[in-house]
Amino acid sequence: MALILNSFNFYFFPSTLALPLMRTPRSLKFSMTSPLFSNNKGAKGGLDHLGEFNVNLACPMPPKKVEIFKSMENWAKNNVLTLLKPVKECWQPQDFLPDPTSDEFIEQIHELRKRTRDIPDEYFVALVGDMITEEALPTYQTRINSTECFHDETGVDNTPWAIWARAWSAEENRHGDLLNKYLFLSGRVDMKQIEKTTQYLIQSGMDIGTGKDSYLWTIYTSFQERAAFISHGNTAKLAMQHGDVKLAQVCGIIASDEKRHESAYTKIAEKLFELDPNEMVIAFADMMKRKISMPAHLMYDGHDHNLFDHFAIVSSRIGVYTARDYREIVELLVAKWKVEKLTGLTSEGREAQDY
Repeated sequence: MALILNSFNFYFFPSTLALPLMRTPRSLKFSMTSPLFSNNKGAKGGLDHLGEFNVNLACPMPPKKVEIFKSMENWAKNNVLTLLKPVKECWQPQDFLPDPTSDEFIEQIHELRKRTRDIPDEYFVALVGDMITEEALPTYQTRINSTECFHDETGVDNTPWAIWARAWSAEENRHGDLLNKYLFLSGRVDMKQIEKTTQYLIQSGMDIGTGKDSYLWTIYTSFQERAAFISHGNTAKLAMQHGDVKLAQVCGIIASDEKRHESAYTKIAEKLFELDPNEMVIAFADMMKRKISMPAHLMYDGHDHNLFDHFAIVSSRIGVYTARDYREIVELLVAKWKVEKLTGLTSEGREAQDY
């Protein structure tokens, strides 16, 4: 049977599991128009939505913005690339998984399944949603490479922006890989349905309102990396509460990567606010008006066209990521970038500052 959550089907769990019906939640403190949910009301799974979104964002960045990014290259080498870890110092998924070369491999799998056996179904809904989001990395690599200044023209460009984009993607690649294998070994979820959902999501892409503009991209990723840090950090706390210390370590180590990536993007944005405060505050207000769409907002499993919204409800109800988190991230960025203290702005800039 499919897992039933609040009168909708959530097709993550295998038919061999007799899963209970979930209770109808208490009155939620946010509406379906909350930024927690998908902003693209017309979005459909598969290819139905293609060509519908933000065609105007395909225009190139103004030359002044491009020049400012170029002027920051030496700064980026010393302040952004230093936040990357050498591969030999990075954790790898296998550090947290049963060792297939060990004579105790099967026993280790049994231990993993024992630890996850009594974790609530709703937790796995949130964890699977996070995993699918991480697995859509090809989309995020495509998006960063589509921006004007992070663009990697040859595929091996040596600008700090191209180096960052490739290395950031390489570090992120471990996240979905680790969660995928852990969930596979747990036996708690329908892996084929998850794989289909991931394929649908990558096929659908994402529309986050940044276009080719690297200012908008930097603001978006500053927010999104913070949101990812919060989400993975909370799944770590919940895993610990449910008695799976290893899963808590898995989610926690991913959260630590997201925190480091957040530091990089917020530093870039902070420097841009210093060099071009007027255009950055306009860009920031633009992203806030659009509201930040989560990377997996086009999530679809072949059945449910509102799958992301349903995932978001469960994630919020158990405290993984909530509307309050969204608000607090905005407040954090406003304070970090000293938006209220910016001076020398044009009338358009002052209007954006007051938004």
